[in-house]
Amino acid sequence: SVAIFRGLRRTALALPRPDAVRSRPGRAWRWRNLLVSFAHSVLAGLWALFSLWHSPELLSDIQDGYSVSGHLLVCFSSGYFIHDSLDIIFNHQSRSSWEYLVHHAMAISAFVSLIITGRFLVAAMLLLLVEVSNIFLTVRMLLKMSNVPSPALYEANKYVNLVMYFIFRLAPQSYLTWYFLRYVEVQGQGAFLTANLLLLDAMILMYFSRLLRSDFFPSLRKGSAGRDVDGEKFLID
Repeated sequence: SVAIFRGLRRTALALPRPDAVRSRPGRAWRWRNLLVSFAHSVLAGLWALFSLWHSPELLSDIQDGYSVSGHLLVCFSSGYFIHDSLDIIFNHQSRSSWEYLVHHAMAISAFVSLIITGRFLVAAMLLLLVEVSNIFLTVRMLLKMSNVPSPALYEANKYVNLVMYFIFRLAPQSYLTWYFLRYVEVQGQGAFLTANLLLLDAMILMYFSRLLRSDFFPSLRKGSAGRDVDGEKFLID
């Protein structure tokens, strides 16, 4: 699936860009990167949602439940994380996007173990529901970068984004953390995935704090004066 995302990146290169992006060379790579990220979020998020809706019995066996659709979804998203990591590195964006590289390394290593063993695929499907939330996070950043003269559109997305964050990011993550700590043996693959999950918990809470400060409590932001969206890949700043 890495080739699919390379193709999407080439398509993004051919798409027209807003004036605010064309006039700022530093934004060109981020704009293309976010468009590919948006495509992955739409495809993977809806795929995970449909798979769990179509086969709800999978939720009764998070460790050993199996579906071909879920297995293919994990392979598909692994390809995206590999593609995005290479895109960041080859375009010399590692310094400003190092947190993404850490996240992707965690995701790739965890997903590869799932692909090989065929276990915990349902957990991965639940985690990939986060991509539904990422749709609105990515729209948020695209709106900021393009300087869309419509505060109402940004405001509406801001509140939808917050609701989606709770439903598709915080809720599945909290449930899986509880499940792993309560039912999964802390050895072998279980220990590795539990450690990954706890690190992801910390990252998600950090991102949530940034989101709240940026969109709902801007007076609490520190050191953000003069910061430019060109200097960050992150969707929360």
